[in-house]
Amino acid sequence: MKRFHLHLSVTDLEQNIRFYSTLFGQAPNVVKPDYAKWMLDDPKVNFAISTFSERVGIDHLGFQADDAEVLDQLRSAYEAADRSSVVHEENAACCYAVSNKHWVTDPQGLAWEAFQSLNQVPTFHGEHKKPVTIAVKSAAACCGPGQSC
Repeated sequence: MKRFHLHLSVTDLEQNIRFYSTLFGQAPNVVKPDYAKWMLDDPKVNFAISTFSERVGIDHLGFQADDAEVLDQLRSAYEAADRSSVVHEENAACCYAVSNKHWVTDPQGLAWEAFQSLNQVPTFHGEHKKPVTIAVKSAAACCGPGQSC
């Protein structure tokens, strides 16, 4: 199964937690000082907000895979869409999780993430304050290519 993923960058986390909790009819599944995430079942969405980006609005879109087979299918689709912009990350620590990831950039420069979460970590970027960045033709994305969160 795949779950649609949307990550927004916001300026006021508490105000947005109140707004989206009311909109979705449920509290976030994860709340940190700089991050919140709702794992919605109807529709199936991983909706996250954070205060890390200097730019407010859509940070990136993507799909969360339940297993490695689905993640591999997503990687194939990303490569078919634009092989030249695909970036692969293994055991990436970001958003309070360790994940295997693939990124692709759409024609507008919007980053799309495909990932399978493997474990949780106690900080936004795992044990590092900032993630290792990978230079590609990408717009800013949470922990994604071309971004130093």
